[in-house]
Amino acid sequence: MRHFFNKIKTPIFYLILMMTLGFAIRYFFLNTQVEDGGKQSTQVLFAANFPDENGHPQALEKYAGKTVILNFWASWCEPCREEMPELSQLHTEYKDRNVVVLGMAIEDVAAINGFLKETKVSYPLFAADMQGMEIASSLGNNKGVLPFTVIIKSDGTLAKTYFGRVTKPLLEQTLKTLM
Repeated sequence: MRHFFNKIKTPIFYLILMMTLGFAIRYFFLNTQVEDGGKQSTQVLFAANFPDENGHPQALEKYAGKTVILNFWASWCEPCREEMPELSQLHTEYKDRNVVVLGMAIEDVAAINGFLKETKVSYPLFAADMQGMEIASSLGNNKGVLPFTVIIKSDGTLAKTYFGRVTKPLLEQTLKTLM
């Protein structure tokens, strides 16, 4: 009997280990969107001032009252770079409908300028450095990942948050419910 338990003890251990790892991978890496009931505050965001790509301080309060697609990114982040053309298209198509896309770089102005020499972006970019990660965290980025995208309703509440790369059709699904 003891020999039987020793034989199955190792496979059971590995099965439990694999299941635990599977759940961890699903939670931390494959969970791409999180619903938010609009309860988290955006006051910190709209009270902030950050330099734009030219180094000029900009008050984000001018975007309050609009539907905001806020994308936290960095130039070294490949998924961030991949989604920017679609975010630019979205900004261009929806800017006359009280919708704005904003890019919050977790870098300094020099890094943004270096990036803009290679890539054209149609929406406003801001250099938030590490303060941007604090704001992202206050808006639901409890994983500290990039890219992280937030859709903020015109009343200042959160409509939806996305971990990882987003697409224009994915964002438009939420925008349709807000318009």
